Amino acid sequence: MGDRFRGLIALGIVLVAGIFIGSAVSQWYPLPSQDGVVSPPRNATAAGLGRVRVEVLNAGGREGMARLATDHLRDRGFDVVYFGNAEVFGQDSTVVLDRAAKPQAAEAVSRALGTPWVESAPDTNLYLDVTVRLGSEWVPDVITEESETGDMPWWDPRRLLR
Repeated sequence: MGDRFRGLIALGIVLVAGIFIGSAVSQWYPLPSQDGVVSPPRNATAAGLGRVRVEVLNAGGREGMARLATDHLRDRGFDVVYFGNAEVFGQDSTVVLDRAAKPQAAEAVSRALGTPWVESAPDTNLYLDVTVRLGSEWVPDVITEESETGDMPWWDPRRLLR
């Protein structure tokens, strides 16, 4: 019984050491999905416009919309200086308001959000260029992770650590 127990302990130690060594070695090689992937430049949408200060207001009433739109716009190079709820909810369509007579900036924001509604509503009291009033129909671009994990072998534990 003692020899069998020592054999199981030795086998367990060898397996644990193998896992640690395999983990260390696997970090030297990139994941297959990372080969040749180039992220877009941060200011891809706002390029050439300089700093575009944006306010994002949730007018649609769905929880978390302003935060999603803020992340969406910041990923595209816009400077979101404020996000929060609008005075009232119930708006269906997303509207982009040009606050500083910069129609190019408002158009760039509307393209980034995928909405055609741009209006001019200058307000010199606001220290921003564009106000976005999100309607309930707005949905952010969602990148599926299926393509990232689809190329990985089933036994690779790194796919579980994403």
